[in-house]
Amino acid sequence: MCLMKTLHVQASRPYDIVIGQGLLSGTGAMARTVNTGNRVLLVSDSHVAPLYAEQVLDSFRKAGYSASLFTFQAGEERKRLATVQEIYARLAAENLTRGDLLAALGGGVTGDLTGFAAATWLRGVDFIQLPTSLLAQVDSSVGGKTGVDIPEGKNLVGAFWQPRLVVADINTLSTLPPAFLADGMAEVIKAACIQDAAFFSDLENSDALSSLNAADTVRRAVDIKRRVVEADERESGLRKLLNFGHTLGHALEKHYNYQYSHGRAVGIGMMLVTQAAERAGLTPAGTADRIGSLLTKYGLPTHDPVPPEQYLANAALDKKRSAAGLDLVLLRDIGRAFVHPLPISQLDSFFL
Repeated sequence: MCLMKTLHVQASRPYDIVIGQGLLSGTGAMARTVNTGNRVLLVSDSHVAPLYAEQVLDSFRKAGYSASLFTFQAGEERKRLATVQEIYARLAAENLTRGDLLAALGGGVTGDLTGFAAATWLRGVDFIQLPTSLLAQVDSSVGGKTGVDIPEGKNLVGAFWQPRLVVADINTLSTLPPAFLADGMAEVIKAACIQDAAFFSDLENSDALSSLNAADTVRRAVDIKRRVVEADERESGLRKLLNFGHTLGHALEKHYNYQYSHGRAVGIGMMLVTQAAERAGLTPAGTADRIGSLLTKYGLPTHDPVPPEQYLANAALDKKRSAAGLDLVLLRDIGRAFVHPLPISQLDSFFL
């Protein structure tokens, strides 16, 4: 086991994020530091459960928990209220009380579903995040956003509910296909774009996912999100910066009926919004080129064959819009982001 790195999140419900290698086998002992219940329901999907569930269940049982597993079919299409209802049924069957625990083992879909179930079961029970994808480790497992998709849009139903603990075992990244690692790198690049120019340069000049650098890459990306969440837990101001690339990214995902990966969509969204900001004189020329080069380096596309005019209208339905319009996140430069209010009436003229 390598040296663990622990980051503390001072949110409304404070918690630690533990990053390192070989951590899953110690999950139960770490859970006991934040929860004194008797039962734990481990939620995972059909891809991840065969790899790690028994190891984690054994860890919980050694820590004195009565532990059981709920597995759902992997895929974004299962991030629905129907799946949460199935989790509720298991929680009822297991007699899980307010003092007990849920645990999310897997990627962002698993974490969002489990967190939403935890936020709403008995009006709120403890849960911990055990993210196994790079995307979940650097983004969705941190910050307390939980939720599900409905036909009208992604994550339109949800709750803010902070985990009691996040355990990011870097060893799980070794089982990910290259496309999934690339997906996570989009959020790493986003984090560097909005707040850390030195981190961006390091991503340009080294291999962020090498065995030597992977843990530090996760730590640095998580630390950026941690600081933003601490300053603005419920997205009333600073936390909006985390949406860089997401407005058009989500619009593109919706165009493909969520069959398009989140990281690929966000990468394209970062490119499109930065190119538009350069044309408007709001971002220095050449910024999009640097972002595009970095996306390419880590296996991400910089454009999509479908022209933006075919999905731009979806951005007008973004859940983060206000009555006045959209709050676009733009870059003053690499490492310095700002919010640019854009009336819906100007959406086409800004991007097209």
